[in-house]
Amino acid sequence: AQALGLPFLSPYLQSVGADFRHGANYATLASTALLPNTSLFVTGVSPFSLAIQLNQMKALKAKVDEYHSTPQKDYLPLPPPDAIKKSIYTLYIGQNDLVLNFGAVDTTARQVASTIDWTLKELYALGGRTFWVLNVLPLGCSPSILLWLPENSTDLDSFGCSVTYNKKTEEFNKIMKEAITQTRQSLPKAHIIHVDIYSALLELFRHPTEHGLKYGPKACCGYGGGKLNMDPRVGCGEKVDVNGTIVEAKACSDPENYVSWDGIHATEAANKLVTSAILDGSYFDPPFPIHQLCDPQPIGSAITPWERSDKKIRYKDIRAILLRFSPSSYLLLDASIQS
Repeated sequence: AQALGLPFLSPYLQSVGADFRHGANYATLASTALLPNTSLFVTGVSPFSLAIQLNQMKALKAKVDEYHSTPQKDYLPLPPPDAIKKSIYTLYIGQNDLVLNFGAVDTTARQVASTIDWTLKELYALGGRTFWVLNVLPLGCSPSILLWLPENSTDLDSFGCSVTYNKKTEEFNKIMKEAITQTRQSLPKAHIIHVDIYSALLELFRHPTEHGLKYGPKACCGYGGGKLNMDPRVGCGEKVDVNGTIVEAKACSDPENYVSWDGIHATEAANKLVTSAILDGSYFDPPFPIHQLCDPQPIGSAITPWERSDKKIRYKDIRAILLRFSPSSYLLLDASIQS
């Protein structure tokens, strides 16, 4: 969003002060692509699965259509009527499905792929034409996964990542990519772009210092110190009684040096690096001419959309409105809250 000169999108469920002129953010913590069979309070899985998020999108579209089809008495911060077909829809989901079903990667991947295929076709039927589908990050490098392995585990590679968990993630991503290819063939007028965030983050976990960072598989916000700075009893921001002592998992003083924020999500610093690499075109398949369609700026620049408009920087064929579907990993929109 920053690179395209746009504000961060308002959460769809935000009841006060929401501004949907540039799109909506349907992301919820711990959501899944598949329908959960229990509640958030039982397993920690969000009830807002991809199907629910899609229904929210349909509700917003209906509101937009209604608003623009009648004389406008009251101003509402909604996108223009042609936003649906000119938007970029970003789907970043499936990580929680995989984590919950590591023992059945093939089956889970095909179920998730089927759900994403259905979602893309539903969005296409609504008028959507341009989609970015991100794969799953390298879970074998996530401190929250590594936490459960023996410290001297023979399953760790030279970078401190789990070989087994990364292999399972790669298998999952391979099936997902094959499914996206089939969806692309069935929707010839759509632009369905596979975004390889797995490789982008794997590069940072393996070679943090080459990208201006210091720590690979180690959480900034955690408790316990050591290689991972994590304790399964204390989550980021929590205060817990551990053996009679109240301990707190606090944020580190230098988040700009970490890849992992809380053992699950990436830091703002890592997100900026990944986003820059993606917008550079390095991780698009097939190639997506983002620099021809828009004019991405360095992330973190103070230029606003209005200042850029004054400078006659034009968005060509694609209006830069991002409608985002996501689970618990926030690449573009929520990174700013992490430090």
